[in-house]
This record gives sequence, structure tokens and C-alpha cells, in this order.
Amino acid sequence: MLTSQLPSRVEPYKLAARRERLEGLVALDKLPRLAEEAGDQTGDCNVVLEFGIDAQGRREIRGHLQATLALPCRRCLVPLSQDVSSDFLLGMISDEALAAELPASHEPVLVENEQLDLLTVIEDELILSLPQVVYHDETECHVSAEQLVSKTEGAAEESAPAKNPFAVLSALKSSGALKGKK
Repeated sequence: MLTSQLPSRVEPYKLAARRERLEGLVALDKLPRLAEEAGDQTGDCNVVLEFGIDAQGRREIRGHLQATLALPCRRCLVPLSQDVSSDFLLGMISDEALAAELPASHEPVLVENEQLDLLTVIEDELILSLPQVVYHDETECHVSAEQLVSKTEGAAEESAPAKNPFAVLSALKSSGALKGKK
């Protein structure tokens, strides 16, 4: 079933029984937790979800998503465009205790009252797909190359021998100021 905008809630067990395919868009500005993690976003996330039942009778969702996000550079904090995509395999469970029965290849997704909040699932997958660190190329970064390198004074200080913290005691001892004190 091809839709331009994915529905926010679905009945996944019925979709799995009919081996339905949902394909469509999710507006990135409708995902508040993504905005907390990566800042306000514009545009859409392309999503493909295939509902089905595997050979062991488990209801599952095979999915793929792709979006272009504006993520802040860790050096200058100016956003840069970053493509994010994810392929995922979800196992539907009706109780959190059943999550342990899923194979390691499946991520559990909790279906409550035979309803699944697709926006939450897609938002979770997008957040998990975010790169840990994003940088501009050094030539495009708003932080200059001089700001990225250690100061030359610091390098000179490192090459000079460190001052001995006990030098004062040594001077006192040699001057005789500490004689007779123990």
C-alpha cells in the first residue's frame, strides 16, 4: 500500500497477516525527540515498512528509512547536511516479558491494544541512526585552522623541563634553615 504520508497509528497484526507494505513520508518536524537530539529539522523521512510473519510464526516488520538531517558540526556548531539511513527488523510483542524470546536479529516493538504508533517507531530508528560525531571538512568549518591546533607557547612549555615542586625545600635545606627541625 503506497501512501504519501504514513499513518501515525496502525494495526500491525492485521497488516502482518496480509503481508502489507507501507511506503511513504514522515515529516521530520513532527518528531519532538529527534529535535531534542539533533535540533529542529525540516523535510521528510522516506520510510518503507513490510509487515509479515516469519517461518517460526513471529510477526515482524522489516523496515528501511532514509532522511537528510541538518546536524550541528561539533567544532563550530553550524549545521551541515547529513544523510542518515537505517535498515531494521522489528519483532512485534504484546508484553515486554516476551522480548527475551525474540532472536538477537529482531528488535522488540511493543504493540498495545493491537495498535502501533508508527511515528514513535520511526523516530526511535532515526535517533539510533544518528552519527555520533559530525564535522565540517576543515576547509569549510567556521572554526579557523589556528583554533584547531594547540598554541605554540604550550608546546614550548612542554619541552622545557618541569619545575621540581621540592626545589624550595632543597634550597631551605642547603641554606641551613631546616637544621635541627625534624
